[in-house]
Amino acid sequence: MADTESQVVAQAAEDATEKLNGTTTRLPSTFEGMAIAYGSLIIMAILPIFIGSYRSVRHHIEQQKNFKASGERPENISRKEAAMFPLISSVALFGLYMFFQLFSKEYINLLMTGYFFFLGVLALCHLMSPLITSLVPAAIPKTQYQIRFTKSLDDGVDDIINYMFDLHDIVCLICCSLVGAWYLVKKHWISNNLFGIAFAINAVELMHLNNVVTGCILLCGLFAYDIFWVFGTNVMVTVAMSFEAPIKLMFPQDLLDKGLGANNFAILGLGDIVVPGIFIALLLRFDHSLSRKSNTYFYATIFAYFMGLLTTLLIMHLFKHAQPALLYLVPACLGTPLLLALVKGDLRALFSYEDHPSNSAEEPSQSSVDSKKDK
Repeated sequence: MADTESQVVAQAAEDATEKLNGTTTRLPSTFEGMAIAYGSLIIMAILPIFIGSYRSVRHHIEQQKNFKASGERPENISRKEAAMFPLISSVALFGLYMFFQLFSKEYINLLMTGYFFFLGVLALCHLMSPLITSLVPAAIPKTQYQIRFTKSLDDGVDDIINYMFDLHDIVCLICCSLVGAWYLVKKHWISNNLFGIAFAINAVELMHLNNVVTGCILLCGLFAYDIFWVFGTNVMVTVAMSFEAPIKLMFPQDLLDKGLGANNFAILGLGDIVVPGIFIALLLRFDHSLSRKSNTYFYATIFAYFMGLLTTLLIMHLFKHAQPALLYLVPACLGTPLLLALVKGDLRALFSYEDHPSNSAEEPSQSSVDSKKDK
């Protein structure tokens, strides 16, 4: 969840090192450079939420069709999982911190680089496939292939992997693998951002909160998690400084001076995009359920997210201290739709909305239908 905190501490450490060594390789950030960097980060944070939210609506429609066809209920984040997520995240964060204290950070970064290379290529393929396949020359045929891996059962076979693809998908995979190779070799901030944006859009699209209550549990839990690990300890900042993986967006503040080779970065963690983003995507699906031809809750909360992110950056520079972004983003993203629903008289509808109604809600309605048939 760390965003700008790693930038402050990292820059202070590097400045101290330069003073000890008598070097002045790092230029002070100019106002123009900071404005471009932070403005770019805000845009790169809002775009994945905006795009991912609309893609989540399409994914929700596909889930409903599959549910009607197969009867298999789509997987969503449950209330128990939402409540446990801050605890699990805390264990994982502290585990990484202890690893960095006991062992050289090169080992875990080497392992994570390979891991995120494969994940990044797949995420980028999922995002860019429609665009890349539309640009593939017609001379390349759409020859179909299938990868299938099954497990034998007493009454037949069970598919473990059953994936269909064509030559256009292979072209897309090759193009995205080139970006992955660029990241592996150079660790350039542009390749990092391409992977990071792909991760964020896919997460907002595919990770669904079923209702607002689950979203409130998740956001409030991570609100406390972010404050504790940033203000209460140095764990979050240490891990953010040591962990080399595309789990953050980066933009150089010295871009005007050094061009694409700039190295004085402003940083925003993907958690500060994805966590509010999946809640904002839920609000867009709620807007669609109202059938009012306006996405009031979605756009109002997007604006609140923008203001919360701007507040984070302003307070960071005012107090010159690392800031947990969720401290400002969670009240903005929760308070805005709740206040708006109270004013518009939609509070009951907001809290009763579910992407996929629970079995307990469906069974009485089914029994009532059966009783009517008996009569």
